[in-house]
Amino acid sequence: MRLTLATWNINSVRLRIGLVTRFLAEHAPDILCLQETKCRDSEFPLSEFHKAGYQHIAINGQKGYHGVAIVSKLPLTSISKRDFCDKGDARHLAVNVVPDGAKPIALHNFYVPAGGDEPDPAINPKFEHKLAFLDEMTSWMCAEKIAHEQAIMVGDLNIAPLEHDVWSHKALLKIVSHTPVEVEKLGHVFKAGPWFDALRHYVPHEEKLYTWWSYRAADWAKADKGRRLDHVWVSESLAPRLGGMTVLRESRGWERPSDHVPVVVHLDF
Repeated sequence: MRLTLATWNINSVRLRIGLVTRFLAEHAPDILCLQETKCRDSEFPLSEFHKAGYQHIAINGQKGYHGVAIVSKLPLTSISKRDFCDKGDARHLAVNVVPDGAKPIALHNFYVPAGGDEPDPAINPKFEHKLAFLDEMTSWMCAEKIAHEQAIMVGDLNIAPLEHDVWSHKALLKIVSHTPVEVEKLGHVFKAGPWFDALRHYVPHEEKLYTWWSYRAADWAKADKGRRLDHVWVSESLAPRLGGMTVLRESRGWERPSDHVPVVVHLDF
């Protein structure tokens, strides 16, 4: 069996439901993880996903901000969510999924805080929150041994950790999402698994790889000042199952797009 998993920061699922259903029709992943759904659970467009063939849906939403969801063709069990930093934010959702003939896989969908504009926790509470969120992720993963069994972690982690995950390493060293302190703390999260970077398994570290392009660019494609903020990590036990990866860059050019694009990963069982 081939399991196809996608992750996408949609930047309002209700506003862009047409783009989501287009993506589902054209690429037909078994599971789609969404971030920044920006709606209450009661407002989530369930019927649109049902019509698209996705009957199994888990939601963790809130009014106007944040929000994560998992829509699936496969049954979802053990649905849970964690409130990191006791903020009450909808930033995490976990489920178990069982591909045919395979052991259960724990799937975690994250939306890590963006952190504001000033990379100084002493004067920027949003950045302080982001760093604390990453610290709690690390301690939680270690305590719960999240990746010791079959597990996948996806989402908008709001950090581009590698030199070629950004258009200019030098220019972005003091820009939130690529500062050394963020990269270091995300590295602790990664090692806490330990996790395996599914995207960089297919794209060497010395090659540019982006999943986000700012709305501020007059011509995003020509400027190509992107960052890799969206990630798919798998437990080391699942690394041998990886069967391909796609970053759907062209969707950034769709009408009224998200500033993020879908990332698709295949696993073979």
